[in-house]
Amino acid sequence: MSGKPSDSDSSLVVLWRLFGLLRSQRGWMLLGLAMALLSTLSGIALMAVSGYFITSMALVGAGGVAINYYTPAALIRLFAILRTGGRYAERLVTHEATLRMLARLRVWLFGRLVPLAPAALVELRSAELFSRLRADVDALEHAYLGVLIPLLVALVVILVVMATTVVYLPTLSLPLLLLFLLGGALLPVWMLRQSRVPGAIVVTCNETLRALAVDGLRGRAELALYGAEDAHAAKLSAVAARLRQAQRQLDRLQALGSGGVMLAAQLAVLATLLWGVAAKGGGLLAGPGLVMLVLFVPAAFEAIAPLPEAWAQLGTTLASARRIFTLADTPVPVPEPGPPSPPIDRYDLRMRGVRLRYGAQSPWVLDGIDLDLAQGRRMALVGVSGAGKSSLVGVLSRLYPCEGSITLGGTSFDAWHGDDLRAQIAVVEQRPYLFDASLRDNLRLARPEATEAQIQKAIELAQLSDYVASLPQGLRTWVGEDGIRVSGGEARRIAIARVLLADPPILVLDEPTEGLDAGTVTRLYAALDAAMKGRSVLLITHRLGGLAKLVDDVATMQQGHIIECLPVADYLNRLTLPETSPTR
Repeated sequence: MSGKPSDSDSSLVVLWRLFGLLRSQRGWMLLGLAMALLSTLSGIALMAVSGYFITSMALVGAGGVAINYYTPAALIRLFAILRTGGRYAERLVTHEATLRMLARLRVWLFGRLVPLAPAALVELRSAELFSRLRADVDALEHAYLGVLIPLLVALVVILVVMATTVVYLPTLSLPLLLLFLLGGALLPVWMLRQSRVPGAIVVTCNETLRALAVDGLRGRAELALYGAEDAHAAKLSAVAARLRQAQRQLDRLQALGSGGVMLAAQLAVLATLLWGVAAKGGGLLAGPGLVMLVLFVPAAFEAIAPLPEAWAQLGTTLASARRIFTLADTPVPVPEPGPPSPPIDRYDLRMRGVRLRYGAQSPWVLDGIDLDLAQGRRMALVGVSGAGKSSLVGVLSRLYPCEGSITLGGTSFDAWHGDDLRAQIAVVEQRPYLFDASLRDNLRLARPEATEAQIQKAIELAQLSDYVASLPQGLRTWVGEDGIRVSGGEARRIAIARVLLADPPILVLDEPTEGLDAGTVTRLYAALDAAMKGRSVLLITHRLGGLAKLVDDVATMQQGHIIECLPVADYLNRLTLPETSPTR
């Protein structure tokens, strides 16, 4: 099913789709169900046989009649062993199945998110995405452990109990069936309806609390500077209060459900005694059979007891599932083509009438871009902050949908798969991301099969040799989450080394010298000059400065337009005339 879930979708449709994603884990799921049935039915049988056996032995002692002692005694031992072993196996197998399910769902969701990033996820903060990927997926474990297994176990138990009742006391079947329906069907359905709203509130509040907590941690300096700490704390308190109120509603529902099942169980015991005593008086039921039924019926209700609580929590689970499916069903903003990426002989880059905006009602950040970058040419793109330079990088990386025409080697961007295109056009971003891994692993992201010699060459070109040599663990050094253990300049050089290791035909460098000291910048200029030979280069910067000696042409960008493109010598001559300089 591929429809976009909404609040109007039935619970059955959402659960059906959820379990449909887990077909690969059905073996573990069925084994867990079998263990749950084994332990539950063994426990019920243990109570029934024990009551029958004890009553029979008492009557034998009073009347001196011989009975078969060994068979019921052996059954009691068997059911006790099966109950204990089955309960242990149930916990082991069901939790293994649950962990496998969550892993499968998390990988599936991540795979759906990758094609959406960043264009379709721009309105979601990192805390919200993390909440969908972790908390919402974790909440789905209840669908198997708390709903599917208890429901199927309860259905089997009801069938077994009803069949046994028909054999021993047929007149008890109808009232017992009504009580089973009350505790196992009507009450859970009522609780599901009542819990839908508070369950959705719990999910929303939990996500909001995570987002506020992340905002408070990341922006604590700004909150303190502007005296907004109390206001932020008040927001947290208000959301927490709403969460507690919704949780109390769920707790009350669970209490009512548990009490309702206990009441139905006691009524079932009373009905069994009333009909059983009447049947015994009429000679239709023996004493041991009566005691067996009196113990058998309430033991069966232990399988019904989890259903109301499970269905009260199902509202939260369904809310999480709907949020996950809504996100996963978001249309891919930049769809991949069906055929393989085309082979090309040249790497001329041509843009005509390119327009981009980040929302249907948002202003155009790129508005009619015309730009040519011939193979082997080096071009600087200059402009003030907000001119649209970084947005142009996003378009060249095929991360955002745009209007107009972009071709590489005469072939439209639309014919290229994203990964294939990004292998041809490598970008060093203004804020490069480093993963929480070793320095070697971060470099090999660009080229997993790279040899040590190739890695060392890229390090030398990026002027990282002295830095790596100063590290006690060298390339095994852990850089920390988002490169927290390295400086901004070091992170930039690591990103440059990573791009050089990929050896692409086109380089896009977004402020490559940002955060570097003058000495490192000088050395990096020479290294980049050597690394750029034979490549097409688009160098994005606020101020050209010493980068002028690395480029052939300079394009000036202003408010989403390319207003001029000049040879570097002409551009530098223009800079000596303040009244005609477009960037001053």
